[in-house]
Amino acid sequence: MLVDDRVPAIKGLPLTCDTHLHVFGDPATYPYSADKRNSPPAVPLADYMAGYRDVAHRCGIERMVFTQPSTYGRDNTCLLDAIELCNGNARGIVDIDENAPDAELARLKAAGVVGIRFNLGPPNRPREAGLMEKHLPRLLRLDARCAEIGWQLDILSPSWLIIDMLDVYRKLKSNFTLAHFGMFLARDGAKQPGLLKMTEFLRDGRDGPGHCYMKLTAPYRMASEPKFEDSTVIAQALIEAVPDHVIWGSDYPYLSNAHRVNSIDLFDLVAQWMPDAAIRQKVLVDNPARLFGF
Repeated sequence: MLVDDRVPAIKGLPLTCDTHLHVFGDPATYPYSADKRNSPPAVPLADYMAGYRDVAHRCGIERMVFTQPSTYGRDNTCLLDAIELCNGNARGIVDIDENAPDAELARLKAAGVVGIRFNLGPPNRPREAGLMEKHLPRLLRLDARCAEIGWQLDILSPSWLIIDMLDVYRKLKSNFTLAHFGMFLARDGAKQPGLLKMTEFLRDGRDGPGHCYMKLTAPYRMASEPKFEDSTVIAQALIEAVPDHVIWGSDYPYLSNAHRVNSIDLFDLVAQWMPDAAIRQKVLVDNPARLFGF
């Protein structure tokens, strides 16, 4: 990834939370899964965390939520070790079998885990007939288990599938997040039909049994290079619709585009998306504190 010594245009407010980043360590300690699709940093976990903490310090990030990468499959060891290094300032979203024993969920919860990743990525996946039906039993089983213990679901999905599944999402019992702006592309603007349906869904679902939160994460996946500033129109449409149900995250270390993404440039977008300090307080601090139990 591109890193420099600059500081961002604004600094995060006290207790700012990065709600979506990934952690990696030396593959000799944390073996990759057989279907690894990327090339993560192959350094000791302590060194990796030191690099992230440098970025976090300059941006004013004090809390973080580690999201299990596909690189490790359902082996969450690296993520759990990273939480332990953070002295209570981190939470985790794991990937586990929907029928894992209750004792395993209890172990993970005690270690700082607050949810389960439901990964239907890559987020630019083309339309595929039957995809919803194929994964629906797992989703519903995970939702039931999360609701029982106060966890949430972290959903990564292409935008077309989000829209196809809105009726399913309306009935979920647990809180859930949708990553990467729901993958609604910036070039299609704030009036694109899918985004309009999404914002209506977010407004309508504020009082339902399961609350949906939109993650303003990975603008480099849905906006235009070099600095992804056209993401602003989508970010502001979502914030205007449901300011209490939007959160921010970095997606560090940007594996799908690391050679062209700069951490400081990405954090500078926050000032464009949220020029009002009261909105930044909600999105960067209050909403994630409530959702992730800080």
